[in-house]
Amino acid sequence: MNDLRFAVRQLIKSPGFTLIALITLALGIGLNTAIFSLINDLFLRPLSFKEPDRVVHMYSNANDRNLLELPISAPRYQHYRDGQTIFDGFGAENINAFTLTGLGDPVQLFGGKVTSNYFDVLGVHPIRGRNFLPQEEDTADVAMVTENFWQKRMGGDARVIGRTIILDGVPHTVVGVLPNLPFSWIGPNAEVWTTKPFAIPGFSYERMMRGTGFLRVVGRLKPGMTIAQARAALPSLDQSYRTQSPDKIDSSATMSLKTLPEDVTGNLRPAFATLLAAVAFVLLIACSNVANLLLVRFSGRRREIALRMALGASRASVLQLFIFESLLVSILAGVVGSGLAWQLVPLVPKMAANFLPFDPETGVSLSFPVLGFTIALSILTGMAMGIYPALQSSRADLVDGLKEGGRGTSGSVRQQRFRKILVGAQVALSVTLLAGAALLITSFVRLNRQSIGFRAENLWIGLVTLPQAQYPDLATRQHFVERTLAALHAIPSLQSATVSGDIPLLAGAGSQTLYSRADGEILPVDKRASAVSHDIAPDYFKTWGIPILAGRDIDQHDVSDHQNVVLISQAGAKKVFGNENPIGKTLLVTSGSTPVEIVGVVGDVRSRKVVEPNDMEFYRPWAQENFPFAVVAVRSGLRVDAVTKLVQSALNTVDPGLAIAIPQSMDKIVAQALGQARLMMWLLGIFAGAALLLATVGIYGAVAYTVEQRTGEIGVRMALGAQTMDVLRLIVNQGMRPVIFGLVVGLAAALALGRLIASQLYQTSAHNPVLLVATMSLLGLAALLACVFPARRAALVDPVQALRAE
Repeated sequence: MNDLRFAVRQLIKSPGFTLIALITLALGIGLNTAIFSLINDLFLRPLSFKEPDRVVHMYSNANDRNLLELPISAPRYQHYRDGQTIFDGFGAENINAFTLTGLGDPVQLFGGKVTSNYFDVLGVHPIRGRNFLPQEEDTADVAMVTENFWQKRMGGDARVIGRTIILDGVPHTVVGVLPNLPFSWIGPNAEVWTTKPFAIPGFSYERMMRGTGFLRVVGRLKPGMTIAQARAALPSLDQSYRTQSPDKIDSSATMSLKTLPEDVTGNLRPAFATLLAAVAFVLLIACSNVANLLLVRFSGRRREIALRMALGASRASVLQLFIFESLLVSILAGVVGSGLAWQLVPLVPKMAANFLPFDPETGVSLSFPVLGFTIALSILTGMAMGIYPALQSSRADLVDGLKEGGRGTSGSVRQQRFRKILVGAQVALSVTLLAGAALLITSFVRLNRQSIGFRAENLWIGLVTLPQAQYPDLATRQHFVERTLAALHAIPSLQSATVSGDIPLLAGAGSQTLYSRADGEILPVDKRASAVSHDIAPDYFKTWGIPILAGRDIDQHDVSDHQNVVLISQAGAKKVFGNENPIGKTLLVTSGSTPVEIVGVVGDVRSRKVVEPNDMEFYRPWAQENFPFAVVAVRSGLRVDAVTKLVQSALNTVDPGLAIAIPQSMDKIVAQALGQARLMMWLLGIFAGAALLLATVGIYGAVAYTVEQRTGEIGVRMALGAQTMDVLRLIVNQGMRPVIFGLVVGLAAALALGRLIASQLYQTSAHNPVLLVATMSLLGLAALLACVFPARRAALVDPVQALRAE
């Protein structure tokens, strides 16, 4: 307690040191706590399934065609289910959208059609009712809903089991209420699941069994079975499927496995590893700053140390006293840093709600593990900062210490060398962080300027699911589109409107089509190329702002009983036909080898990822190819909510039992596609700015203290004839030496870092010389200014006053 009281008094006596140390460390600890909190929620907190690490997600991969991590086909799933020996349970989900009616206004819901054992495999047990039964898988109209659905849409009815809900016009009996499932696994808005997983809306059974992938397949590893053993067992299953089903679309595909935790966060890991390294750098810079201050502070108390030891204090007790003071500073900084993190943590999910797997309804906040991390980090920081300065300062020479009286000292050569090393380390870390931030900022700017091929501004989109019972075939769905477009065109405030089968840049919202030239070698279906395909209604290219470069648009003659036609992208025309004119040529598309005539070439569109162009895209008339998912697109200068009301009113005149899902502006979807890059740019930019500020303050503090301790020496030099410029040059030269050393080390580290973050860069070299030179120049200039101000003050010293101070 005496040591505690003494440490508190010492900190109160030096408010300047205390404030600077607290702010510096709180910034480092707060940023680290905030990022660790996000990492804890994303990567360390287990999914609310039974032993989630033992549940794996299976993917299909056609490596020779660069088709990776695709859904599994029904025949392949059935083959693996019947032939595998590595899983206790093997289930599948056909992700789907439903139109709910009978409980108020029609509403679009998301969920899926699942095998009867799907939730058993995940290890999810209903809070009311039961899971599906095996005999219900193919024929029964039954449903399971989430607790949110039960409370919000059914008023928490205690007699929910056995009640009927109408999905896509078909009555379904509720047999179970599920606990709310992890947002990171089911995605937004998933509330209801039914059986009949092997039915694809708009697909015949025969077409589905050709090998089209649409199932999310999960398996639970048997006890004692490792993920490595499971992966080793897959090639034999792949080979047997290839042998038994050589004519399937996916016969040459290979399977891969991911555990559920890895599956949920896999693509985020590199980005968050970069952020964790960045905030660790900020903390190291903060620690080196405070360590420098402590070394100065402890060195200035040599007389106190000498008096203590002369009066019988042991070196260990002096060491303990100083480390205790350092720990007190770091713990206080940890408290302030926790407050800072508490404010920062909820902001990041809001910034990145477009792509981070966080439920927007659930606030992300500090947890006990995170607070434990903060406490441990604060203690380790205090020990790391204080132990060397305390060791050096406790090696006091009693006689010299007592002779010094009240005067300060510049410390030993070893202490001065250590301070220079700390300055050099700060500069090296700052260069590395600034270079990484500069690379990511440049990458994002180029990505943001990338042409996506269509005009997203003033473009509204919404999804309508067409119930299979009312819209069972091409003709009924075509009739719906004709009536809907007529109703929309009658609204004066809408500039143009169209319907298509997918939403560009929205993950999982598109389809792929196999294709081959009809006039050359026709490859087997499992060897054919695959391309993005869009089913489009009239005015599609006008509404989306996509130019028609050659040929014609679709017209009223492109209907189901006429010649099948297609428009292709410019890149696709170049890829398939080279310098030939593609207009009038024929392609074989889909697994059924449907012949289609090319009637037009349109501009390239980045419809799947902003970072990757598609080498081929198809646009087929809605009347000739469509599925029960209609995306309405409207160009209008009105606000999103106003357009939504207008479109819903038009839809009500066509079919009042339909609802619009995910109505939003296309600008928002484009922003979602850039979300991760934007988040990385902002966070790393903030961390780099903090690092630059801390490093500049640290350099300034080190040089200013050195100048203050050398006041007498400077006075002697000036008394013997040194000019102002000589003193200025001396201080700047000595102050910049560790900076130059740090710049060189930082350059090497920045080059190494560039290789690590290369996968996160877009059209930006990881070793961009202009960026590296600019980064080093910026930090060098900041360091130079931090040296110049103390040097100028030293050069203006009155020699007489300086000699008197000595």
